[in-house]
Amino acid sequence: MRLLKSTKVTNLHTNIDNNFTRKATRAIVMKGEDILLLFTERYHDYSLPGGGIDEGEDNITGLVRELREETGAHNVSNIKAFGCYEEYRNWYKPGFDVVHMLSYCYTCDIDAKLLAPELEPHELQNGMKPLWHNIHDAIAHNESVIRNSAKKGLSIERETFLLKLIVEELL
Repeated sequence: MRLLKSTKVTNLHTNIDNNFTRKATRAIVMKGEDILLLFTERYHDYSLPGGGIDEGEDNITGLVRELREETGAHNVSNIKAFGCYEEYRNWYKPGFDVVHMLSYCYTCDIDAKLLAPELEPHELQNGMKPLWHNIHDAIAHNESVIRNSAKKGLSIERETFLLKLIVEELL
């Protein structure tokens, strides 16, 4: 899978070798200029649906599971690799200094009707909800949050980069 971008936070801990790798999938589901996204109230941002790949899962199985859990999407088909976004971030829990995050992105199709999502407690607590949204409006919104909000989440830079690349390459 092609590497879309590799990033390191500017204040990365010096002991980068004391890291663990977290693999995740991200789904790109389009209907014209509308894209299936997650809006998170806590951070006031838009992101692609997806999340961590469970032990023993391959990327595609994880993608389908995450789409179902977070958005209610089902009958996922026409899955194609888009690329991988790599990032190194500081880790603030015992055992490691850095997390090496790999986000594997795929385009796909889903049934038009979404079922009820099965969000995890922390996702519900953060006010996460799936929705179809115009991709240009989502980019403009996230860029405004990056410029103006002290409560922005850690993933907004990645998500905004990916949304811009989707516009450039898929629209």
